[in-house]
Amino acid sequence: MSRKIKRAAVLGSGVMGAGIAAHLANVGIPTLLLDIVPREINQAEKKQGKSLKDRSVRNRLSSASKKALKKQKPSPITSEASLDLIEVGNMTDDIQRLQEADWVIEVVVENLDIKKKVLADVDKYRKQGSIVSSNTSGISVEAMAEDCSEDFQKHFLGTHFFNPPRYLKLLEVIPTKNTDPAVLSFMKKFGEDVLGKGVVEAKDTPNFIANRIGTYGLLVTVQEMIKGNYSIGEVDSVTGPLIGRPKSATFRTLDVVGVDTFIHVANNVYEQVNGKEKEMFTVPDFMKTMHEKGWFGAKSGQGFFLKKRGERGSEILQLNPETLDYEPRQKLKTKATEMAKQEKGVKRKIKGLVSAKGDRAGDLIWSIMKPVLLYSAELYGEIADDVPSIDEAMRWGFGWELGPFELWDAIGVKESVERMKAEGETIPNWIEQMVNEGHEQFYKQKNGNVYYYDRGSYEQQHYNTKHINLKRLKETNEVIKKNAGASLIDLGDEVLGLEFHSQSNAIGLDIIQMINYAIDEIDRNYKGLVIGNQGKNFCVGANLGMMLMEAQDFNFFEIELVVKQFQDAMMKIKYSDKPVVSAPFGMALGGGAEVCLPASAIQASSETYMGLVEAGVGLIPGGGGNKELYLKHLRNIPQGVDADLQKVANTVFEKIAMAKVSTSAEEARENGFLDQSDAISVNGDHLLHDAKQKVIGLADSGYQAPKRTKVPVVGEQGYATMLLGAKSLALSGYASDHDLKIAEKLAYVLAGGRVKEGTLVDEQYLLDLEKEAFLSLIGEAKTQARMQHMLLKGKPLRN
Repeated sequence: MSRKIKRAAVLGSGVMGAGIAAHLANVGIPTLLLDIVPREINQAEKKQGKSLKDRSVRNRLSSASKKALKKQKPSPITSEASLDLIEVGNMTDDIQRLQEADWVIEVVVENLDIKKKVLADVDKYRKQGSIVSSNTSGISVEAMAEDCSEDFQKHFLGTHFFNPPRYLKLLEVIPTKNTDPAVLSFMKKFGEDVLGKGVVEAKDTPNFIANRIGTYGLLVTVQEMIKGNYSIGEVDSVTGPLIGRPKSATFRTLDVVGVDTFIHVANNVYEQVNGKEKEMFTVPDFMKTMHEKGWFGAKSGQGFFLKKRGERGSEILQLNPETLDYEPRQKLKTKATEMAKQEKGVKRKIKGLVSAKGDRAGDLIWSIMKPVLLYSAELYGEIADDVPSIDEAMRWGFGWELGPFELWDAIGVKESVERMKAEGETIPNWIEQMVNEGHEQFYKQKNGNVYYYDRGSYEQQHYNTKHINLKRLKETNEVIKKNAGASLIDLGDEVLGLEFHSQSNAIGLDIIQMINYAIDEIDRNYKGLVIGNQGKNFCVGANLGMMLMEAQDFNFFEIELVVKQFQDAMMKIKYSDKPVVSAPFGMALGGGAEVCLPASAIQASSETYMGLVEAGVGLIPGGGGNKELYLKHLRNIPQGVDADLQKVANTVFEKIAMAKVSTSAEEARENGFLDQSDAISVNGDHLLHDAKQKVIGLADSGYQAPKRTKVPVVGEQGYATMLLGAKSLALSGYASDHDLKIAEKLAYVLAGGRVKEGTLVDEQYLLDLEKEAFLSLIGEAKTQARMQHMLLKGKPLRN
């Protein structure tokens, strides 16, 4: 049976319900968002003369939740247009409309009796064959549906989204014994391909996989902090990126999650387990007191940390768990932490830290990692059937760079087991057996394949065919050519991939050289090229440090040469005889955006933050970005509509001068960085595959390079118009004198210099204007100060 989800309904419009509805709308699924009818009218409704019979009153909860989506930070929607796909209602008047939905998601309060009552109503009104799921963080999925019809139970399962649904990748899918295997299979594929999630099948156990281990790990950390007399700030300073965890580390994460939410999740396990495990899930008294005082964290304004204004400006204070007073935040700095910071890669950092016996930081890391590794091993088979499912759940749900078993491999299985034994720990039998049989790794790689340990042997780990892994490709000798900044990799099917791997993927001469080589190579021997990588971000721009150093040494000839080579490489991409597809994700800023703009097509990850941000460092784009963004805006004018050149120039001028960055790929399209023909991949893991398919599609349909035509510009009059807007900002105090100088240069380039409006100019003419403006600005002391500040502080200086 071919199944599609064309419409969905979400029951419960709280934070999670509204967030799930927003994510569904983001991927184009019309969604009905329902909540209960309020029991009484509020003051505002009273003043308006409304009663409980009024539809607006009855829909108040879901309407308010939909409205709140627009204001939340970070935004749960990829575009305001997504909100048009969310229709609000209530669970009394609109319950019969569930028959319109192909998927009904229950997201009401975490109470079994309430969930059973809601699901009984769903069973009554849903259409036969529609999928129903509960978004629960730990209540038994089996128990919820036990009183429902046979068809309901066949089509029912748990779907545990992590908050916020747009950004957190994990989706735990929990089948019951009655769930139709075809429904389970469909939902796993749908979750990955349509919702863009990392899907893990979990068993119907308390808190499933990620919350079970993650909550345990957080409680262990709290207990070890108290036992070792560490401060909250000290713990957070070493349990974040240093060990491959998010910047929010431990206690900042708890502040974001909410102390009340965390206690609820911990208590859920506490009520369902026994013995030592029950003891571990006991919430410390000081956290219970925080809950009583309403110190929930970010949502209440204070929790483990408190932001306070003082004589020196804003200061972040840490809670003292003993006195419950706030005091200056502390950091833990030891010989082991300093040595770990010098290591490359999180595996080496962690191994160095846990090996540092007697070091205050090393002892803390070992004391919180050891129990988590053992606990994960004890739960193997209970919460999931294989090692990768547990590791993936922790990476996707909690942002760990390494899951528990990947972490165990990093520190050494045999050595760490011996140390645990020496410290009196009980080792799970299957781990003992594994080590005794001479197996010292949970994962092995061979011929580009990954194998994981499973009950005495190694099983091959299978991935979605849409997941191209560059690291594994490079290990199988698929590299055509490489240098310090980039590698040219054979992606198969006569398509090459150009991977940036310089620091922050910043563009320097090495990357420019590889771009030129790659275009020559595909013109001779291949169908086309994908420009993409699998780093933290696609590309954050040109090598700012190198440019600043040359400017401070007055090597303007060298800078001019680099700018010219960058411009030429971008033109080579644009006029390649074979299709070139850029695949941006994360930050694609400055030069990163300039690599995308001239490509034959863009295949962007949904989470792409694109913009020409050079004004923030006192410059204008130097790789043709001004021209290409202007041309993209011209191309996006609907056929039959006369082009208003001034309007286009003004729009592009504003976006570059204000250094506007999209908050999603959809917004990048709205900002004119993507054409309507450009595509978006919801699942970032599928991005390179989708870009490769786009190359093949363009090549097989007879791709031809664009013809070089002249560009219409607004000229001197248009220059004056753009400048007038900039001067108004300066007079209003919103722009400095240096901002105005940058704006003057930018306006001159976009206008095409001192020519008449409507003049047709060659692209090279515009590039020469851009290069001249770039060189004049980089010689300015205030520009160099901005560049220096960005390199040191990571944020713009307004001087």
